[in-house]
Amino acid sequence: MIGELAAFERLEHEVCFDRAELAAHLFGPEPAAHVLLAETADGSVAGYALWYWTFSTFLGRRGIWLEDLFVRPCHRRSGYARALLGGLRDRTDGRVEWAVLDWNEPAIALYRSLGAEPVGGWARYRWLPAP
Repeated sequence: MIGELAAFERLEHEVCFDRAELAAHLFGPEPAAHVLLAETADGSVAGYALWYWTFSTFLGRRGIWLEDLFVRPCHRRSGYARALLGGLRDRTDGRVEWAVLDWNEPAIALYRSLGAEPVGGWARYRWLPAP
């Protein structure tokens, strides 16, 4: 489903992980992140949320960074994204934060309907390792 997400976001060129390494990071003895799945009534996977713990020094408690939220197109508008976000909200009394592509209006509308708001005054930075 990571490939499906990358295709939706028009970022297929950025996908370069090794499956075994990814599995070790997610399902090994010290996971770097966690995956929450949304399943249909027949047990197929409708979507996922990949997330990890953060910490706010101002709040003095841990929160969640939502790295990926993806619901397969055939399952969108069926409540799966809302359920995944609710599952994350239930895991912390701190912040749940994420980034969204500025052109993804349906996602932005969903987030606003939940009461989430963009964080003003902050710019996102990325520092990649040298090639």
